[in-house]
Order: sequence, then structure tokens, then C-alpha cells
Amino acid sequence: MQSVPAGAARKGRTGNQLITSGHVSTALGVLGGGLSVEDGYAAAEDCAKKILNSVYNTHGTINGLKVIKLLGCVYSAPDFTDQHLVINGASDLLHKIFGKESDGYHARSALGFAALPTGAAVEVEAIFEVIGE
Repeated sequence: MQSVPAGAARKGRTGNQLITSGHVSTALGVLGGGLSVEDGYAAAEDCAKKILNSVYNTHGTINGLKVIKLLGCVYSAPDFTDQHLVINGASDLLHKIFGKESDGYHARSALGFAALPTGAAVEVEAIFEVIGE
């Protein structure tokens, strides 16, 4: 079996769904332990940009897609409870690109973790529906 480095971008397609692996932020550190919600928001937006880049490189376009689900993972201090505000960075970018009331509207989970690969502040994965080819 091929070894996959931590944080490596993987994506797969089944039927009309395009599913990405987690994409980690360039920002490193702990939310609530040195990083602010604003830092985390920017890190989540960075993850969403990386996801879109991977989707574009694999699928050839980001047009004709509908965002179905995001999973946002936040490297959190034990008392940090604003994971949802951090992952807004990814959601807001996808709303701007795909529309908040249309193809960008999505289900989402925002979870806190004791650690993430490479010490990344945020990791996000996404599921898209291919609605036009």
C-alpha cells in the first residue's frame, strides 16, 4: 500500500459526488492557546482555497458543483469552544463562490481536536455534488 504523507491532498469520485480528503492550513498552532478566532478563520479559509485548488486540478473546473458537506477540524485548547466561528472561514468563502442560498449552501460539522497532522491549526474536508458536466 502506498504511504500518504500527513496532510496530503486526496480526492475521490463516486457517481456524482466528488469527495476530498482533509486539507490542512498553512497556519500552525492551537486555537485558544496562542491563536485567535480570527487567525483560525483565516486558516479555515486557506483550507477551502486548497480544497478548491485540488478539485480544479482533478476535475478541471469548479463550475457545475454544489457544496454538500464540510467537516472542519480545529486544533483546540481544552477550554476553546468557538470551533464553529473558525470554520466559518471555509463556509463563507464557499458561500461567496457558489452562493449562500444556492449551490454553496451546505451541511457542516465543526469539531475541536487535541491535535491535527503537522500541528496545523485547521483541517477541512468537503463533499461536492457534480451537477453539470
